[in-house]
Amino acid sequence: MTSTPPATAPSGKSEKPALTGARIKQRKGAAKLQAKFEPEAFRDALYKQIDSVKSDDFDGYAAALDKAGNTLEYRKYADQFFEILIVGGLLAPGGQFVDDDAPLSPFSISNAKSASPADVKPYVTVIDKVIRRYKFLQKVLEESTLPSIIQYINRYTPEQNEKLACATALLIQQGLASANVLAAIQKDHLTKDDLPINFLSSVFRAYLTDATMDHLGTALRKGGIKDLLLFFPPQKRDQPGVIVSHFKSIGLNSVAEWWQRRQVRELKDQTVTRVSEVLRESQVRQDEALESDENGAAAAKSIVEATRAEVVEYLKTQMKAAGVPFEEFVTIVWEGIIKGADMSDRPDQMEAQTIKEVTKYAPILEPFTPNARSEIALINAIQLYLYEDTRIMKTFPQILRVFYNADVLDSGAILYWATKGAKPQGKQHFLKAAEPLIKILQQQEEEDDEEEEEE
Repeated sequence: MTSTPPATAPSGKSEKPALTGARIKQRKGAAKLQAKFEPEAFRDALYKQIDSVKSDDFDGYAAALDKAGNTLEYRKYADQFFEILIVGGLLAPGGQFVDDDAPLSPFSISNAKSASPADVKPYVTVIDKVIRRYKFLQKVLEESTLPSIIQYINRYTPEQNEKLACATALLIQQGLASANVLAAIQKDHLTKDDLPINFLSSVFRAYLTDATMDHLGTALRKGGIKDLLLFFPPQKRDQPGVIVSHFKSIGLNSVAEWWQRRQVRELKDQTVTRVSEVLRESQVRQDEALESDENGAAAAKSIVEATRAEVVEYLKTQMKAAGVPFEEFVTIVWEGIIKGADMSDRPDQMEAQTIKEVTKYAPILEPFTPNARSEIALINAIQLYLYEDTRIMKTFPQILRVFYNADVLDSGAILYWATKGAKPQGKQHFLKAAEPLIKILQQQEEEDDEEEEEE
């Protein structure tokens, strides 16, 4: 009986049998990405979801839009979704509505009764609720749709722009968008017709209805909106005080005052830094001149005079450009001088060196104290500075005397400061320290009065 040989194992893996006629199911996400882009179909489907809601039922709209997100592709059509909710329909390139005879949306900010925050806010609240439900929508609104919509303010009616500005203000205020969206209208073809500054003014007015100017200022800073001049026509940007005068003329005084404060802060930082740099560079040249030869003292004196002239010219330019009054600007000048002064680090020399430097640069201050208000402001600035730096606190009366002799301060300003104008910080100490000088000035005033009476 012959036995059959055992079957040998195959040398490699056997191929899997092919399933003829089998259909490979495509992943859902891939199918959506490859699906035809049909914004009109999305719009029509969205209309069906919200068409039955009553016009004043904002909770109903929020619920309908929430439900619609379960079947409609909000992620794919996010831009079109917000176009419908904000302006009422699909926008073609250029800012005009898509020309397909479709009706406008039954729900959009354009349908608000007026441009007042009270009438626009319910619509923004609905958008807020939808974004809270579908959080991925916020990035699209902030970075894409809203800037795209507001860049076409030249295409809308004044009433539509007012409503859009109000909605933009509320969206920024509620954190749904950044103030950076406003940069979209900083374009010359818009600014030439004053459209951006008018739109911005409407945004500010709506924002300030229910928020402080400090809150708005913070929003602008975080959004990178630093220069409001870019919203004005190019030919107006060089006009001194154009921003302040504009906002005052339309009743937004809080914006004008905020801008002035901000300009003063920026001016102060820039000016103090520049003045201190010039004085330090001058000191280096003075030291080199004194070490160079026997005529070094004369050369150093010439350098000081040239430095004073350079600084005064620079300060006058800065003051004129910013439109800051003397009583504010003189404190900036003082800070720049004292910051750039060549001060000694040795305690036993600090007071003498302070007086030396103040005497050297007193002429820089003289053009910026033309009246009593500016003089008193300077005295108070000195008082506050010495109150903070107790190492040279004793120099107060000497500094007053130096400035009096250099015609920076008048006796009347010093006497007024002593009786009514002193700051509370260290007041009694400074009054006592200046008492001998004050008595001398009072005697001079009395003698001058007697001479006038005799004449």
